[in-house]
Amino acid sequence: MVKTRKFVTVKRFEGEPKLSDLKIVEEELPPIKDGEFLCKAEWMSVDPYMRAYALRYPVGSVMVGAQVAEVIESKHPKFKVGQHVVGYFGWRTYTISDGNDCLLQGAEKPYVVPDLQGQPLSLALGVLGMPGNTAYFGLLEICKPKEGETVVVTGAAGAVGSLVGQIAKIKGCKAIGFAGSDTKCKWLKDELKFDAVFNYKKISVKDALKEAAPNGVDCYFDNVGGQMSSDIIHSMNPNGRIAVCGAISSYNDEEAPKVTAIQIPMIFHQLKMEGFVVHRWNSRWNEGIMQNLQWIKEGKLKFNETVTEGFDNMPKAFIGMLKGENIGKAVVKV
Repeated sequence: MVKTRKFVTVKRFEGEPKLSDLKIVEEELPPIKDGEFLCKAEWMSVDPYMRAYALRYPVGSVMVGAQVAEVIESKHPKFKVGQHVVGYFGWRTYTISDGNDCLLQGAEKPYVVPDLQGQPLSLALGVLGMPGNTAYFGLLEICKPKEGETVVVTGAAGAVGSLVGQIAKIKGCKAIGFAGSDTKCKWLKDELKFDAVFNYKKISVKDALKEAAPNGVDCYFDNVGGQMSSDIIHSMNPNGRIAVCGAISSYNDEEAPKVTAIQIPMIFHQLKMEGFVVHRWNSRWNEGIMQNLQWIKEGKLKFNETVTEGFDNMPKAFIGMLKGENIGKAVVKV
């Protein structure tokens, strides 16, 4: 018999999640049946969406999340021993799957990691996985940037934002990013070659855009929400496009934030604003992975990972990510 360890919620998050909100439970797994496979987690992801989605599940549920796992036993024709799979199995060390289970409603079902052509396996949770596809489809399908336009992204040093700015550059646009520390800004400017980067904690967003985008903003990729987003929207050009990906600035707030109304610029500049969840493009999932992989090989797309060691440190990595302690993708090596 195999025993799995899993993190379950002890209480609902109130404000910033606490270590005491989660606990480890051991569970003995039964033998696998025909049409099932057993996999062992190797890499796990911590992402902002988990803070919001956790509230949708009852207390005592396994914490939601994706992982890369090795198939160690199989009676399933599509999943072979030794293969690696990506699945939304939650925060657990071993999982029995029939290939259809998914803790995250609407997400892609477990799939075999494609040939990453020598790239680290952990990237299947980052630039060659959900965050990479979020940047790829969210920017190109919703904002539809045109060569010569100005693209602004908030949360620019995160797993998604850092890729959005680079894809904007690949498409011939000017990329402006906002991040929360000088170290992050330096990485974005020096390594990722953003055209302009600002520490939002040290500068007025309006003043920053007057300096970096004197002719206005055409596309805005919103990972943060709050007053910063309102300020950026007020600086947008006619027919500008806004992709609303996240609202991490308020995920831990117990009351809804009060921000400057955006209706006037939305109306008079005829802006298009659309929220999205990346899984609407499940049928094109491999397209995004393969394109991002090609850009990596061509040296056009760079990435960074903030790695935490050990399954027991999942809550620590999760809380740190929500505080903005990561640069690039936050992952846990199990």
